Amino acid sequence: MICNGAEPTNLYPAFILGSSAIASGDDLVIFFTPGGAPALKKGELEKIKAKGMPDMADLVEGVEALGARIMLCELAFDAKDMKKEDLRDGVEVVGATTFMAEINDAQVTFSF
Repeated sequence: MICNGAEPTNLYPAFILGSSAIASGDDLVIFFTPGGAPALKKGELEKIKAKGMPDMADLVEGVEALGARIMLCELAFDAKDMKKEDLRDGVEVVGATTFMAEINDAQVTFSF
């Protein structure tokens, strides 16, 4: 799963479909590009609210509890003036090559 933005329209599909996939027994890797990086700052995902949508904090907690991997493109640090200490716990900072190697056997990918 690739998340290209930090808006609810990017985040909800990634986490809803991701939670469905991992709950069904599939592996889940959500890779955030620099555009989605602000959502990975400590406490930011928990602030996301949208009418009629599930609680984002519950979605994030759920996928993490089931073993999802959340990755951030290393380019985000310069592109978004971020530091590793700004990130929520559990985020893996990787390059695109590492991400591509990790999903090499993926049968389904989505981008939001």
